[in-house]
Amino acid sequence: MSNWTELTCSHTGERCYHMQHASGLPIYVWPKEGYVSSYAVFATDYGAIDTAYIDPETGKTVELPAGIAHYLEHKLFENEECDAFERYAQTGANANAYTSFDHTAYLFSCTQNLTESLEILLDFVQDPYFTEQTVEKERGIIGQEIRMCEDSPSRTVFCNLLTALYHRHPVRIDIAGTVESIAEITPALLYGCYESFYDLQNMVLVVSGNVTCEQVERIADRMLKPAKGSVPPRAPVDEPLTAAQSRIEVRMPVSEPLFYLGYKVPRGGVKSESAAELAAAEVLQELLGGRANPLYADLMRKGLINASFGLEYFDGPGYGVWIVGGESHDPDAVCEAFRAEIARLKREGITNEEFEAARNAVYGRLVSQLDNVESCGDLVLEAHFAGRSPFAALDEVAALDIQSVYRRIECDFSEDASALSLVLPLEKKG
Repeated sequence: MSNWTELTCSHTGERCYHMQHASGLPIYVWPKEGYVSSYAVFATDYGAIDTAYIDPETGKTVELPAGIAHYLEHKLFENEECDAFERYAQTGANANAYTSFDHTAYLFSCTQNLTESLEILLDFVQDPYFTEQTVEKERGIIGQEIRMCEDSPSRTVFCNLLTALYHRHPVRIDIAGTVESIAEITPALLYGCYESFYDLQNMVLVVSGNVTCEQVERIADRMLKPAKGSVPPRAPVDEPLTAAQSRIEVRMPVSEPLFYLGYKVPRGGVKSESAAELAAAEVLQELLGGRANPLYADLMRKGLINASFGLEYFDGPGYGVWIVGGESHDPDAVCEAFRAEIARLKREGITNEEFEAARNAVYGRLVSQLDNVESCGDLVLEAHFAGRSPFAALDEVAALDIQSVYRRIECDFSEDASALSLVLPLEKKG
């Protein structure tokens, strides 16, 4: 274990282990004693918002087609001989992948054959294979996926909100891109993005569950190729503080209006918020959107919302967004009630009892996630790319003070930086 550093949660005693492999890849292993299942995720710090980067040799900005990170994720599963899913079928592992705004991840869970499944994961992600024929075939598949998303009311109300909030930041563009943007993608572009961003020093491997550090290290020694050690920086985005537009409406075949009220949080060039800032956001989310909140009870009593109502906050490089919404026959009334609640909290504050109840609820939810091997792995992944300790979220929620929540209430909810996205039912003929 000399190559591994032990990381311990001071509040729960949970332990995971970290090493910087000789290849350049950071590796985390979280053994869960008594567990049968295992989970592995191999990810790169490269996602849908990475539509431009700075060429380190020329210093010039290189533009990329929107959706190329997602396209690359699809194509990596194929090689000249077979599909990675066919190989996983032989081990019994349940494999998947996803592209988020700021990273791309390849993963599997299993109850047996962990070694063989992990070898498959490390093999195909490090072995790109693109041809004109396979890239063209994928264009049709992803184009169909994009059109299906355009027909989804829930996807539309979300994407339209980001379009309304952001002027220039690429978070405003759908993760899959557009039919027009993916038409620009070629094998050469895919290879170029792979070489630029799938460098092992820009990636991370996390394995949790029924696993040992020695087991993972042996596989890594056998399978990993040396990192090149050069990753181009993201191009900066000059994003105004205000929303691009205050309201956006479309009509689709829905029975009740869908709505999202969003607030854009000023982030500047900061890659990710600190664990303390996110802890304050988690507790504020519980205070504003929790089922025990008087606002929620009042809106339910009036029949203005249903169980679909919720509040969340998400952030990443250069963006941060509060979203509140769901279904309602009168979205404007719900939004006015939410704005009034924000104004009340700014004016009157919150009691210590309300703060403690919300903090305890968040803490309990975080602790309960530690019983799930997938949640543990994803927790480590997110923390690594944000530059935080895996247990920072728990530690910071436990240490949080009420003033940190006040600061978020004061700073995060500017009406000039808000927008309302609506999907309304189709107008009745006649």
